[in-house]
Amino acid sequence: MMEKILIGWQKQPTKLNIQGTIEEAIKQITGEEVELIASGRTDSGVHALGQVANFKTNSNIPIEKIPIAINSKLKKSIIIKSAEEVDERFHSRLTCKRKTYRYVIDNSKYGTAIYRNLETFIPVKLNVEKMKEAVKYFEGEHDFKAFKASGTSSKSSVRTIYEANVIEKEDDRIWIELTGNGFLYNMVRIIAGTLVDIGLGKIEPHDIETIIKSKKRENAGKTLPPQGLFLVKVEY
Repeated sequence: MMEKILIGWQKQPTKLNIQGTIEEAIKQITGEEVELIASGRTDSGVHALGQVANFKTNSNIPIEKIPIAINSKLKKSIIIKSAEEVDERFHSRLTCKRKTYRYVIDNSKYGTAIYRNLETFIPVKLNVEKMKEAVKYFEGEHDFKAFKASGTSSKSSVRTIYEANVIEKEDDRIWIELTGNGFLYNMVRIIAGTLVDIGLGKIEPHDIETIIKSKKRENAGKTLPPQGLFLVKVEY
């Protein structure tokens, strides 16, 4: 399990990325070329508090020492939190049962300079009670075609949301938390944008049901920026 911020996961030849950075660190401590398989890709600007990735190694380094060893070769923006041995058939993405994402909104009057890359600033006061009512329409199995970005490679847009909550925090922060069996490209950011429209009074909570059934992207809200999005937890 690892934490990372800002840069995207997928390995790219000429760009800074999480996958390539960790693979290089593993090579330095084991002498092996490995390929990390993550539970899912995260775009540039999106954060991960609990990303999971697996790789094969013939190294004799004790498993409890691997996080320390890899961290010694990494930048401070990436931290390996734990490591464990798994069955040969384990696959970080394909055997994943549940993922939890959190979208963080700063709904204060002036915003913040310090946390500007960790949340999205919306200065207009949102009606959080209506957002709490609306988010429950996302729970259950639905075709989320209206909440996926163009270019999504998934054949099916049917997903199950087990838990959906809007949480008021201190200092005018609002958390939108979704736990599901999988998420389409930009799905959480589009859901968050639609809930912001609810909070602004542009649409009513019961309209969510109609938007889902329409399967039309233009009926949902805008895609909010990546900076507010966190992959919180992956469960197997």
